[in-house]
Amino acid sequence: MTADAAQAAAPAAAASATGTTFAIILSLSFCHLLNDMMQSLVPALYPILKESHGLSFGQIGFITLAFQCTASMLQPVVGLYTDKRPQPYSLMFGMGFTLVGLLLMSQAHSYAMILLASALIGMGSSVFHPEASRVARMAAGGRYGLAQSLFQVGGNIGSAAGPLLAAFIVVPHGQQSIVWFSAAALVAMLVLFQVGAWYKARRTPQKPVVRSKPAAAAGGVATLSRRRVALAVTILVALLFSKNVYSASLGSYFTLYLMAKFSVDVQTAQLYLFAFLVGIVAGTVVGGLVGDKVGRIPVMWFSILGALPFALMLPHANLFWTGVLAVTVAMIMASAFSAILVYAQDLMPGRVGLVAGMFFGFSFGLGGLGAAALGQLADIAGIDAVYQATPFLLLLGLLTAFLPRQPGAPKQPG
Repeated sequence: MTADAAQAAAPAAAASATGTTFAIILSLSFCHLLNDMMQSLVPALYPILKESHGLSFGQIGFITLAFQCTASMLQPVVGLYTDKRPQPYSLMFGMGFTLVGLLLMSQAHSYAMILLASALIGMGSSVFHPEASRVARMAAGGRYGLAQSLFQVGGNIGSAAGPLLAAFIVVPHGQQSIVWFSAAALVAMLVLFQVGAWYKARRTPQKPVVRSKPAAAAGGVATLSRRRVALAVTILVALLFSKNVYSASLGSYFTLYLMAKFSVDVQTAQLYLFAFLVGIVAGTVVGGLVGDKVGRIPVMWFSILGALPFALMLPHANLFWTGVLAVTVAMIMASAFSAILVYAQDLMPGRVGLVAGMFFGFSFGLGGLGAAALGQLADIAGIDAVYQATPFLLLLGLLTAFLPRQPGAPKQPG
């Protein structure tokens, strides 16, 4: 009778586990949406801060530096620490930094306070991304690409929604209206408290890391030398660089490009930008699903090189086809991120937080550096030159040929 009862209960238990898994992934995606929405408020404030506090462009640059240093550079450090000492409730406490930063920013009356508030908002992001990526992997049930894609989509939507909310709320009502967004941080903290409880209940006790190659091989996982791992990570960073710098040329300057070349108004240009951002969301989800089925490396090949012909055509297209090509490029390129992240996590087992911190951090940092460099190019040679030159960065996708076969993956036939 006991065996029969256990057998009958098994399908229900499996269904419950599956439901809980997707509930956690979607909760993380929702909090990612809120996090990146709040992060995007910082640059949206620049015109207000510049006018109300009489800031120079150099001082605005230091605000970006304070924000990017904590949002990007701290992520690998956080990931490395939590790989050794997992902190189930760190997600909630990290969001607390964002909450405090928003409250300070809404009331900041000095430049030093603005810098501190920006750093705190960025710090919240540096804690959130590595740990949330780890929990998403825990909840994936083997479908790592899908889990990371669903998680990433939340951030993409939040990044797209932030400027729109800033335009309708922050710009008309001023710096003090930032305090209203602290409610989003509170909601995220409540959700992340529940996620932390789930994480704590399923966290396995930490064991000493054994670096014995024979032992690893006995466990069924192929190992690579440190040199080959370092080479693979360098290639992945180069792929991320090519993808993010080109994405920065579209995300940061697309509206200005459309207005300059086709004389469209701001509203029309914003609609084209919104379509581009929707393309990123769609490509992220599809890339994760396809990567789980066909492998990470084929997705990387398609994502980087597949976008190249469309990117080369874009500067020579009329307004309609510019929009079509931009959305196509966005969908193809966005498919790569989850493949790159999951490949790197598989390449460095036991270092999920460090990998997530490195690649989310590089994603922020490289995009920011790329946008700044492209702005200088646009000042010197014109905005049209940016869209003619940047597609050739995608040729770095050829480096994919030097990536080692995925550790633990079956050998290719022949």
